[in-house]
Amino acid sequence: MAHQWRGVIREYADRLPVTEATKVITLGEGGTPLVHAQKLSELTGSEVYLKVEGMNPTGSFKDRGMTMAMTAAVEAGAKAVVCASTGNTSASAAAYATAAGLKCAVLVPEGKISMGKLSQAIAHGATLLQVDGNFDNCLDIARKLGEAYPVFLVNSVNPARIQGQKTGAFEVVDSLGDAPDIHVLPVGNAGNISAYWKGYKEYSAPFETANGTLPAVSTKTPIMWGFQAAGAAPFVAGHPITEPDTIATAIRIGNPASWDTAVAARDESGGLIEAVTDDEILAAHRWLSAKEGVFVEPGSAAGVAGLIKKHAAGEVPAGKTIVITVTGHGLKDPQWALRTEDGSDVQPVKVPNDVVTVAAELGLEEN
Repeated sequence: MAHQWRGVIREYADRLPVTEATKVITLGEGGTPLVHAQKLSELTGSEVYLKVEGMNPTGSFKDRGMTMAMTAAVEAGAKAVVCASTGNTSASAAAYATAAGLKCAVLVPEGKISMGKLSQAIAHGATLLQVDGNFDNCLDIARKLGEAYPVFLVNSVNPARIQGQKTGAFEVVDSLGDAPDIHVLPVGNAGNISAYWKGYKEYSAPFETANGTLPAVSTKTPIMWGFQAAGAAPFVAGHPITEPDTIATAIRIGNPASWDTAVAARDESGGLIEAVTDDEILAAHRWLSAKEGVFVEPGSAAGVAGLIKKHAAGEVPAGKTIVITVTGHGLKDPQWALRTEDGSDVQPVKVPNDVVTVAAELGLEEN
């Protein structure tokens, strides 16, 4: 019998803090493709897959956590929600708030958000406030609003978000038949690396539920590799970065909310969190589009940039299974695709209205 995907809460209800009576707020998130990356596999000598989270309803992985956060908000009787965002969270929160019938307030750092993401939040009717400060300032205000005013905070400091995001790990195992050897992610606010590690741990051991114990699904957990932008790399520096700076707006965060759990994911898995430069991120962004056919926003390419960098250093083992989560769609931040490698704008070749000239320009010969 055909199965209609029901969103991550109903698909994994036995592993999430919900019941049959829970009113689920969903837009059908999850069930995203695990795409074999042929060129990255050839480069590294391992089997590399891309978990393409840009295929979620609002174009990023944030929807996995937002379905749980908004469901929790409705269950708590909330009338309004608030979030701080560099872009993707605002788009997701606004869409899911609309689905839930709740008001949504979004705090974004002034001048530090892509127009693609801003347009989504506005389209879904969010009240948007640009704060004179960075993301960390926005999150601080959002937390204080949640504590002192009748609004529900839906940032990843809300544990419901991590519960939803852990389902990405479940889907990887369900697709591959076991956990990969290495899982690679971009790291910004660090909720995603924390959530994937939580999911992998839960899938590799018996899981206690109200209805009994579920058996382990996977035989192992992966090594977690996280990559930050060099201008916003507090884990690499070992302390918060006061003025984070990178073209990768999605991971331009200097004081990650999920600091402790991300460090635990790194250390418990025997993994690492390192930095890649903006140039390395943009090169990986171009690689994915031109060689793998997967279009992502720059921040999403940080994990790919990290894998390519580690391979160049001889530090990627061959013969392994590697999964990279690419977190957001390229249409979130499209202007980077319109720039050449030297930084100039892409210009279309102009041709006359003539088939022979067009064919010649394309290097074609008549049959």
